[in-house]
Amino acid sequence: MIMILNFNGAMLDDMSTENQAAAFLARSGIMRTPQRLRVVEELAREHNDVTAGELHDRLRRKGAGIGLATVYRTLSLLYEHGAVDTFSHHAGELCYRLCGDVHHHHLVCTGCHRVVELPDCDLEPWVKRSAKRHGFTATAHEVEIRGLCAACRD
Repeated sequence: MIMILNFNGAMLDDMSTENQAAAFLARSGIMRTPQRLRVVEELAREHNDVTAGELHDRLRRKGAGIGLATVYRTLSLLYEHGAVDTFSHHAGELCYRLCGDVHHHHLVCTGCHRVVELPDCDLEPWVKRSAKRHGFTATAHEVEIRGLCAACRD
């Protein structure tokens, strides 16, 4: 059984792996297919983030007959529906991670690629002021703070 956890490590769903993945896709407004279920199930096993290539390799090693293009299309669809976050700390390739349901930001370790979700956001007033000052209307914002975690600093 795989558990998708919220920010505090609390369990969001207590279902079998396939049912949990199917429920996740349904909540995200994405049609269920066997390939999408496998991608979500494997992505849920990742505590930090993973590239499409790494995810594809893991699926193939487990016997999944899924193509790399299908993995990319599924991850792209998940991103379009706000079901995954993307990170660009691998040169030339995006990394993907299942994300929580509420607005959040990230701490990303540049050494080991550990990702920590930060649910608290006090930036909205600053974002609105900054946008207004330059003639913009802010519709969204994302923050990715990069650095070294305690384990990588030692």
